[in-house]
Parts: sequence; structure tokens; C-alpha cells
Amino acid sequence: MRFPVIIRRCGTGYSADVPDLPGCIATGKTVPGVRRRMAKAIELHLELMLESGQKPPKPAKRVELEIDAEAGEEFATWVEVDLPQVA
Repeated sequence: MRFPVIIRRCGTGYSADVPDLPGCIATGKTVPGVRRRMAKAIELHLELMLESGQKPPKPAKRVELEIDAEAGEEFATWVEVDLPQVA
């Protein structure tokens, strides 16, 4: 599954969130680092959803990005994850 992710520069590196998964966030010192951490965060988020009986949402094909005048840099990208298997 490919989830759209918003990545923003912050004081210590980058922060990222997934519009389709409220509360699913990650941080990292570099863009590749935050993307790796976000992939793991999404997998764990989906695993917890499945364990609690919730159906994961289908990833959006587009996101609305409102430019934050305070952010030095922000952009949208995709993060590829495997849907976790819950026993």
C-alpha cells in the first residue's frame, strides 16, 4: 500500500504525518530517515487498527496541502508499506 505523507522541516530535522491516519507521525534528522521511520509508524498503526477490529482506510490518491508560512520546507510524497498480517 502507498500512503501519502506530508513532510515538514522543523527545528531538529523533519516531521511527517499521514492525512489518512490521524495521529500517525514520525520525525527524523533527514528526509530519508523520516521516510523510513514513517513507514514503520504506518505499519504499526495499521497493525493496531487490525488488532482492534478496525478496517484500515484505503490510501488517498491525492492530498490537499496548505502551505505553512512558518515552515522552511514542506512537501507531499508517498511511503510504501506492507499491510500487516494479524493472527
